[in-house]
Amino acid sequence: MPREVTIGRVAIYATLIVFALIFLTPIYVTIVTSFKSLEELRRGDLLALPARFEYAAWIKAWSTACTGVRCDGLQPFFFNSVKMVIPAVLLSSLLGSINGYVLAQWRFPGADIVFTGLLVGFFIPFQAILLPAAQFLGFFGIANTIGGLILIHVVYGIAFTTMLFRNFYVNIPVELVKAARVDGAGLFMIYRRIFLPLSLPIFMVCIIWQFTQIWNDFLFGVVFSGPAARPVTVGLNNLVNTSEGVKEFNVDMAAALITALPTLLVYILGGRYFVRGLMAGAVKG
Repeated sequence: MPREVTIGRVAIYATLIVFALIFLTPIYVTIVTSFKSLEELRRGDLLALPARFEYAAWIKAWSTACTGVRCDGLQPFFFNSVKMVIPAVLLSSLLGSINGYVLAQWRFPGADIVFTGLLVGFFIPFQAILLPAAQFLGFFGIANTIGGLILIHVVYGIAFTTMLFRNFYVNIPVELVKAARVDGAGLFMIYRRIFLPLSLPIFMVCIIWQFTQIWNDFLFGVVFSGPAARPVTVGLNNLVNTSEGVKEFNVDMAAALITALPTLLVYILGGRYFVRGLMAGAVKG
């Protein structure tokens, strides 16, 4: 049965379309600009489609654009981010899962205090931990390395991942744990045989969230990385702020899209599981 067309419904759809256009227009401009030549950009038709799709800006942004004194494009920064984000996401997700499992199903004296402390850590601003984190990394000799960045992201992400998994596991009946204990299963056996197989939706939520946060991070990357360990966000900043002669906006736009593509790909591939995980109780308190 067709829905009745009312003034209120038309107003709602019109408002949604306006906000969608406001949100999508910069993305559209970024994409079409990256495929235009400099001569076409100088003509000033910002919203027009490229007369001919040019890939030179993408090739230059990836392999030959200057980022300070170096002129090898975003490629080395991109692979630094790949080396950093994969172990950081996996470790923070796994540790958050184990912490959440213990806090939700193996209640011990002071469990609520520990969980509250982790939540407080989640709300501490990044800027407040820069100095102690730098001293910590320097003490252990991993400052300005990819390993140091991985450790920082894992430590800072544990509070959030623990909260996600704890809120998910607290809805699983405790009778499952009691029955398994009667059969002789221990702490890690129960986790591996019962909780881990049930955790795919919440793992997808955690992985997508952590990947986005770590890949897009700029502050930790610029503070804790050396010249050989800088992530792609720092490389993008250096590329955009390095100019010789004419400013090449098409190269800047292509570099921005190269930086954003991995997170977009993760959302496209895992978006369905992300929504399913949220609906399964990820955000329940």
